Amino acid sequence: MATLQFLGATGEVTGSAYLIRTDRSTLLLECGLHQGRGADQANEAPFVFSVAEIDAVVLSHAHLDHSGLLPKLVKEGYRGPIYMTRATHDLIEIMLHDAAFLQMKDTEWENKQRKRAGKSLLEPLYTDKDVENTLQLHQTLDYRQRTPITPDIQLQYHDAGHILGSAIVELTFDDSEPPRRLVFSGDLGNIHHPLLQDPAFLQQADTLMLESTYGDHNHRSYPDTVEEFYQALQAANDAGGNVLIPSFAVGRTQEILFWLGKFYRQGRLSQQQIFLDSPMAISASELYFRYLHLFNDDDAQTFVKTVKHRWEEWLPGLRCTRTTEESMQINQIHGGAIIIAGSGMCTGGRISHHLKNNLWKNNTHLIIVGFQAAGTAGRALVDGTRQLRLFGHEVQVKAHIHTLGGFSAHADQQHLLEWAGHFKPRPKLYLVHGEQDKREILQAQFRQQYDWNAHLPAYREKIEL
Repeated sequence: MATLQFLGATGEVTGSAYLIRTDRSTLLLECGLHQGRGADQANEAPFVFSVAEIDAVVLSHAHLDHSGLLPKLVKEGYRGPIYMTRATHDLIEIMLHDAAFLQMKDTEWENKQRKRAGKSLLEPLYTDKDVENTLQLHQTLDYRQRTPITPDIQLQYHDAGHILGSAIVELTFDDSEPPRRLVFSGDLGNIHHPLLQDPAFLQQADTLMLESTYGDHNHRSYPDTVEEFYQALQAANDAGGNVLIPSFAVGRTQEILFWLGKFYRQGRLSQQQIFLDSPMAISASELYFRYLHLFNDDDAQTFVKTVKHRWEEWLPGLRCTRTTEESMQINQIHGGAIIIAGSGMCTGGRISHHLKNNLWKNNTHLIIVGFQAAGTAGRALVDGTRQLRLFGHEVQVKAHIHTLGGFSAHADQQHLLEWAGHFKPRPKLYLVHGEQDKREILQAQFRQQYDWNAHLPAYREKIEL
């Protein structure tokens, strides 16, 4: 009898990990990094399974909350295949190297303090070498390519429309007759994204694991969100201040660049200086040109026909700042600039420096374009904090905060319900990857709309498939 154990993203939106055991195989679905409050302790904790027993790893997409602990797994001895889509492989190469760099840098800083205090030195969670070893284990699959990955499990990916290369995971277990099927939604994308296809619909499963990031509400309509974005830019221009956009390097950044370029071509963009101040986002944005064939044909035709492998062709005035020196020079600009930088939840990276230099000004406009997990600086700003601690100092928040939920890369409550509603007959349903209150609200909606009992698994809970 096959079993599924929930090892992360239960009552939270990070640290995605699920262990599947059959009589002949052991499979790890996702190996995600924890983010937000208590993340360091959670990431450093030993795996609750034996690394040696894992036969294969399956990855839904490249975001670190789904992939970020893979190098730790490899560091501890894993040498089996890691399955992913082709675009996911190209993205995690960028993202994991960046994560390793930040961990090594943070550990180096911490060790300087520990050395002065006579304390034992620390090791980073993983290094660039661990990332290289991880990337060598990749096995890439196309969408809708059914492939045996262990003696009794087959894998098929379907487009999730969340970020480039993101996938819905379909696992078929051949140890019974008829074979049983597990579908994991991964992170389902918001519909009508200009650069991605809408999520694929599936209809058959025995067990369904569904994300619930926005299980508590519906997004504002996409056209209204685009107009709200434009109005926020105009308000900043009228006030004479800078615009700060904390943005995830993959997905959200490219969507923002797309709309800024569209505003420019419509003669509506007042700001002439736009900075993409994130080496990882710059590399990820360049990568998008390899996958133009995956774009939403209806919305992105103008973009595809215009660009020639450079975002600057789409958005004149865009400056990509890779070096620290270039980033620091932006601090000399006191108005009229749009600054896009990571991290997307304001937990570190270059956006923290721009927040320090701009948050206290009442003509600054901060535009939040992505999900902000509990315990992050971004969440505190969304919740209305008037003071934010940055680099050991309290910074007063006088900036205008705009929260644009409609740009989310996640499906909202309505679309989660609609997507799951295509499964007939109803499979056993488990809500994962959502904060507890949001899971409970979505659970109630499934009961009300479909008379369907959705389960809320707890951490380390084990079920039979």
